[in-house]
Amino acid sequence: MTPFVLHHPGSLAEAVALAGQSATAQQGASVRFLAGGTSLLDLMKLEVEQPAQVLPLRRLGLDRIEPTPDGGLAIGALVSNSALAHDPVVRQRYAVLSEALLSGASVQLRNMATTGGNLLQRTRCVYFRDTAMACNKRVPGSGCAALGGYHRNLAVLGTSEHCIASNASDMNVALMALDAVVHVTGRQGERAVPIRAFHLLPGVTPHLETVLAPGDLVTHVSLPPLPPGTRSLYLKLRDRASYEFALASCAVVLTPDADRIGQVAIALGGVGTIPWRVPQAERLLSGQQPTPSALQAAAAAALQGARGHGENDFKIELARRCIVHALATACAGLPGAAP
Repeated sequence: MTPFVLHHPGSLAEAVALAGQSATAQQGASVRFLAGGTSLLDLMKLEVEQPAQVLPLRRLGLDRIEPTPDGGLAIGALVSNSALAHDPVVRQRYAVLSEALLSGASVQLRNMATTGGNLLQRTRCVYFRDTAMACNKRVPGSGCAALGGYHRNLAVLGTSEHCIASNASDMNVALMALDAVVHVTGRQGERAVPIRAFHLLPGVTPHLETVLAPGDLVTHVSLPPLPPGTRSLYLKLRDRASYEFALASCAVVLTPDADRIGQVAIALGGVGTIPWRVPQAERLLSGQQPTPSALQAAAAAALQGARGHGENDFKIELARRCIVHALATACAGLPGAAP
């Protein structure tokens, strides 16, 4: 591991000022914030990340879960995945988030991993984590070894000729379906970023993963209140039952309207370069009875434009089936729903 300086900032303002000295908040940043360390320290050992300065944040608070004035929820960036998953309000009102968190990693990792760190989780593409291999995300302009190599677990949506790495987070998929808002403080003050605008598609700049600028620090994530009667769930398909990343996953947040689907939000994981929302499928379902044909049509619409690269072609059909099953489960008991 490359030598680095460990500095404990005494306030948010000091943390922002120190991190603002870096030329970037993206890949290659010379200053990094440290929360749980479950991802950053691994990448530093692999020399994928080589910051000159690391700023632990544990002394700054940011570890509370609190109600918001509008009836929603504010989740501090340093709230652990375990604490968030088992919070009574989250389990009752935002079940999809609790289920997503509990489907990821081990208990030990969830005890350390944080909301902010999970939000910024890096890809598990083997070429990104191997400094001997070409990776445009790690070294811009070096090429993408995954295109002609091992890519069974990589993305089929949102890809480009420069990168097909998938977003690995389960939590991000649930937050996408819940229309979460990411709250950031930085050198230009505070701002709120809808999660739909937080992560960036790779395009020609896969090393730019989020909208964060040097000095920007995620302070908390807020969830809006949900209408009465809202149902939600998270379905994750993977090679083994635990301690494995998704091949395909689906988060559903649905509010019935009499005998039909009213509001519905669908987000996908494991198949996109970012947490993937599918508004085209949502529009098809809104106001409809959840018949098998309606669910299948929505799933087909969600995967329009998906492109496999050989080894991961199967993900397109797997994701379709994942969507249908997740929706059918969420709609159980409504007229027209499959038994």
